[in-house]
Amino acid sequence: QVHVTEAGGGLVQAGGSLRLSCAASGRAYSDYAMAWFRQAPGKEREFVAAISWTGRTTEYDESVKGRFAISRDNARNEVFLQMNNLKPEDTAIYYCAVTGASGSGVQYEYDYWGQGTQVTVSS
Repeated sequence: QVHVTEAGGGLVQAGGSLRLSCAASGRAYSDYAMAWFRQAPGKEREFVAAISWTGRTTEYDESVKGRFAISRDNARNEVFLQMNNLKPEDTAIYYCAVTGASGSGVQYEYDYWGQGTQVTVSS
């Protein structure tokens, strides 16, 4: 069983930055990929970014490429999402997820999810 907890959300003006963190406790896999997804009001949950166990492979949705950066610290079982040049359309609840697979934008591959952290970007 893996328990996932996000932190770092908040209110920021357009053009600003936020850094989200996610801690995964417990070990269901020998190694695991992690990802961030988000859900805006009235919309489906969508993929944001993913990172492999080694950190050497990352994947981003086109809407955040060049603005967001995902990273991880395996010694602390944490993953981070640095969000720069935030836009009002980035407003959403951001969820962290864990998978024993290689890590991709496919939601059903992820077995463990956090409760989410709210990010609000004002114009």
